[in-house]
Amino acid sequence: MLHELLFALKGHSGGIFKATSDGIQVLPSVPFIQVSEVAILNDLCRIGTYYKSFIEFIQNHGYVSGLLSNEQTESQELHGLYLKFFCQGLDNVLQDYRDVLLELEQDIFRDPYLPVSHIACKLQQFHLLFPILASTIDHIKSHKAHGCYILDILYKNSVYGVPPVKAALNRILHICHRQLYKQLTSWMLYGITADPYNEFFIQEASERVRKAGETNSDVLDDEDDDLGILGVTGKQLQRVYTSSEDSNTTVDSGQYCVAADLLPSYIPFRVAKKILFVGESVQMCEKGKHKIRSAHRTGTIMNTREKEFADELQELASQREFNAIGFETVIDKIRGHAAEYLWVLAVKDADLNNELRIMKDFFLLGRGELYLTFIDQAQHLLRTPVASTTEHDVNRAFQQAARDVLFDNDVLIQRFHLTAKKRTPEPSGGSAGDVEIGWNALGLSYSVPWPLHIFFTPAILEKYNKVFKFLLAIRRTQLDLQNCWSQHTFSNKTAVSDIGSSTWQLRTHMAFLVDNLQYYLLVDVIESQYKILLDKINATKDFEVAKLAHEQFLSSLLAQSFVHVKAISSCLHGILEQCSLFCRLLQSSQSRDEFDMAQFEGIAENFQRHSNLLFRVLSGVRAHVHLAQLLLRLDFNKFYTNMGGQLGRSQTSSHNQDGRG
Repeated sequence: MLHELLFALKGHSGGIFKATSDGIQVLPSVPFIQVSEVAILNDLCRIGTYYKSFIEFIQNHGYVSGLLSNEQTESQELHGLYLKFFCQGLDNVLQDYRDVLLELEQDIFRDPYLPVSHIACKLQQFHLLFPILASTIDHIKSHKAHGCYILDILYKNSVYGVPPVKAALNRILHICHRQLYKQLTSWMLYGITADPYNEFFIQEASERVRKAGETNSDVLDDEDDDLGILGVTGKQLQRVYTSSEDSNTTVDSGQYCVAADLLPSYIPFRVAKKILFVGESVQMCEKGKHKIRSAHRTGTIMNTREKEFADELQELASQREFNAIGFETVIDKIRGHAAEYLWVLAVKDADLNNELRIMKDFFLLGRGELYLTFIDQAQHLLRTPVASTTEHDVNRAFQQAARDVLFDNDVLIQRFHLTAKKRTPEPSGGSAGDVEIGWNALGLSYSVPWPLHIFFTPAILEKYNKVFKFLLAIRRTQLDLQNCWSQHTFSNKTAVSDIGSSTWQLRTHMAFLVDNLQYYLLVDVIESQYKILLDKINATKDFEVAKLAHEQFLSSLLAQSFVHVKAISSCLHGILEQCSLFCRLLQSSQSRDEFDMAQFEGIAENFQRHSNLLFRVLSGVRAHVHLAQLLLRLDFNKFYTNMGGQLGRSQTSSHNQDGRG
């Protein structure tokens, strides 16, 4: 019977022990087995049932014969190299069990009358271990665990306080980590993913988006919530981190991303972003190494320290338990080297400071004389609705304006391109008769030279473009108001000058507000933030720190120019719109008789309303320094306050209204 029991413990049935739906059990009514022994034997057979299921799992999933096609891998619920290493680790742990069975067989040969209690005592540790291993495998099966997600399941199950269980799971995890460290070494030192089954937590962004779309109809269960899978719903959905808004996650146009469903929970996301940054940095420099001019920076980023970093990663892989502190220390060391290399490449070799000056000159209207000339030349093109030839015509005007102001860098001017694209109207927006003029559709694009495309990403250029459109609208409005005054002052005709004094007082108030708004933006916002940016870039040798400083610079520009503050932004655009309507009214009026007084009064009323709203918003929000700074520019002599916070009215009527109050 004892030999039959050993066979049962190896997962084989026989004359006494039979496989049933509940596992291997003792046959009922065996005459030489006491009733009291049945429970003990069945309890031992439960271990054999577990062992049998483990062996079947290893045989089904523990071997990878060549690379499978996409159709084959997607048709198999469980596949991949991490699953193979898991099976290797599981088989390694089961070898201890087989060794104990071998010892028991030798004990039985020495003593044929060995009690069953001796066998039960020898196998006691496996009563604790095997149920945890079975639960781990069930977790892998039920969640169709793939790639690094298997590492996370192992790690979470290894937190049990029982030493044999923790030691066994750590052995399996250690074997699985071999594949992880191979992929880390390949990615961080050579920029290669080496991931045939898409198991690594660094993935191509386009592939993750595709898979997310395919599983959009799945239902997210409670276990997925525990694993922190956010974003699109579904059991196997991904939270994709790209560089569209968070530029620290990528350096090369968001080509790769961190897939949260494959990221083990014991590797913080901040560390994963560093891993992503290093790999993309290496890949970017490898692709563009023929463009690197500096002789002392030949080869890859890791060329001089490749062996050092490879040895440190190998040392981590050889440790029996995952060393979180040591792991992050090594990753930080590699990231620091890559960040310094990129800083030198971008700031020193590619002259980042000069590129920032170019962005300031063109996107932030630093070359004021260029845009004054361009506005003058493009007025007739952009005051009408956008046509098919508008974009071509305005670019010719832009290049002509550059020649007129003696801009001598033709190569640089060719890298800028004005766009004139119609915005798609919202279904509920405006009437059918509303047509967008060219000025409102105008934008600016820029061809960024290598390697600064990792600094000026498409998302960054879009932010520059938002500020550019707002600044250009202000500058154009200011110029229109100045042209109205120059026509009134220097024209030999009396038609414009015959228009009443209230009209010119309104123009003066408009010019006062627009002039001070522009001064605030150019001096208090752009110049001050630009100085802060240059100081931060020159004070560090870390590319990511410089990039973060640039992002903070742009965020400050958007915040302090109120582009993203809906209440103030809509108010300012309303003011600019009324100023433009006023200028067009004056230009279309050839005499006092032709002057549309009703339209003028409507413009004046709307301007008063918008200026009053602006004053109340700026006066009511004291917590933001930039709001107080703008109010100081507009109300430096208390004129705005004396007008009751409402520009566009005569001072006499203001005093009368105050007296009535």
